[in-house]
Amino acid sequence: MFKSIKTGVLAIVLIGTAIIAKAQKAFEAGTITYSVEYQLSDDQKKIIDPSVLPSESKVEFNGNLAKVQIDMGMAMLKVISDASVNSALVLVDIPMIQKQYAAKMSKEDIEKQHSSIKYSDFKATGEQQKIGDYNTEKYTYKDNNGTEYELWATKEIKLPLGANPRGFTDLKATAVKFINIQDGVKTLMTLKKVSDGKVGPFSLEVPKGYELKTMEELKAMRGGN
Repeated sequence: MFKSIKTGVLAIVLIGTAIIAKAQKAFEAGTITYSVEYQLSDDQKKIIDPSVLPSESKVEFNGNLAKVQIDMGMAMLKVISDASVNSALVLVDIPMIQKQYAAKMSKEDIEKQHSSIKYSDFKATGEQQKIGDYNTEKYTYKDNNGTEYELWATKEIKLPLGANPRGFTDLKATAVKFINIQDGVKTLMTLKKVSDGKVGPFSLEVPKGYELKTMEELKAMRGGN
């Protein structure tokens, strides 16, 4: 009898595991939509007007590669990144003056943009919350400076390397609500939806017609220098 009970319990566990595995949806290519909330410091508020910043971000992904496109009014900015080699290509289109510029970002450029922050020690807390369409769990983690953070993640979907937010490779789940820090600006990103779709293929090769610049030169143009 004891043996039959053990067998029954094992069967329930295996069935439950199979249901969970079947429920997880894996994506290879498509589009991720995030809502964006800006957490500006007092000094940043003096030079940045959050009302003109985009409240939504869309990331197209295909395997290891992803593309983010940002309408900046006078210019269109596109960033294509390859997570497998940690490099990127920045494309700037300025229709008013009929100019197109490109700049390549090395691994060092990308790390500098993110203030060389690296994340580790991801720990699930067991706290549950439904965010949008996703059942999520709260995780704690820290950066290489010892600063502690928290995020909400789900195991209901699985994204390829190129679609995962930078720094979350060791998180064994998909980040749904998390802090992103780029060029010193902190934002709260919340995943709204992921949709299948044929996007790409993307390439880090400079397209024909684009004038190649360094990242320093692009930043100087942005600053009006």
